[in-house]
Amino acid sequence: MTRLLAVLFVLLFAGPAAAQSVSFPSVTVGSSQAGPEVKGWIYKPSGNGPFPAIILAHSCAGTNTHTDVWGKLLVSWGYLVLAPDSFGPRGTKAVCTTPGMVTPNMRVADIAGALDYLAMRPDVVKGKIGIIGHSHGGSTVLRSTQKNFGLAQRGLAAGVAYYPGCNPQFDGGVDVPVLLLAGDKDDWTPADRCRTLVSGLSRAGLVDAVYYPNAYHSFDSKVADRNVPGAGGKQHHLAYDPSAAPDAEARTKAFFAKYLR
Repeated sequence: MTRLLAVLFVLLFAGPAAAQSVSFPSVTVGSSQAGPEVKGWIYKPSGNGPFPAIILAHSCAGTNTHTDVWGKLLVSWGYLVLAPDSFGPRGTKAVCTTPGMVTPNMRVADIAGALDYLAMRPDVVKGKIGIIGHSHGGSTVLRSTQKNFGLAQRGLAAGVAYYPGCNPQFDGGVDVPVLLLAGDKDDWTPADRCRTLVSGLSRAGLVDAVYYPNAYHSFDSKVADRNVPGAGGKQHHLAYDPSAAPDAEARTKAFFAKYLR
């Protein structure tokens, strides 16, 4: 209990969306076994709150500038944001070329711990917690919204998954509303896998899936437009999409407003 209550706050970034370092336990849920103590960062709007909250699940590249950009954006919309680092405590910085080192299923335990931690904060509105993730983090969103993990009972109210790796063998229907955003030109996490996944869900109506016809992987990142290696050395194209990115951002903002306000 003392591990959960004792939180170290260290100022990392200046400005209205200052990030503070925190730590909390990872928690076993279903097939996701608890990992090491999780480190993370809190981005908080000015004022005392309470605020609805959003868990920000990083990509296979780990916590980086993209995490900071999204943390500050979500804060500008009025949310308290928790960005856990699922890789550092497990001894790695990134898993883009070694996806088996830390899987989305393993990260669900971190999300459960994040939900328990946020539920204890007086500046968070109870039961109004969402999750957003990109790529590997998007896959973590899909896993976290599966009913067999029971995270809805821990306060998870909505999830947004950007270009997730959709697994056709998804082993549990969702019980949390999900916004899924994917690009039809994505050669890393193909959109057709998401179509197959969504069509096979028993409660497919809980998933609002949007497919952008000209978008590649990382279509929301302005530093994209390059080729990067994935597992086995295969190259994947990343590119910012000036049409898809603002549309996805607007949909994300409206989606969270619907379920977290």
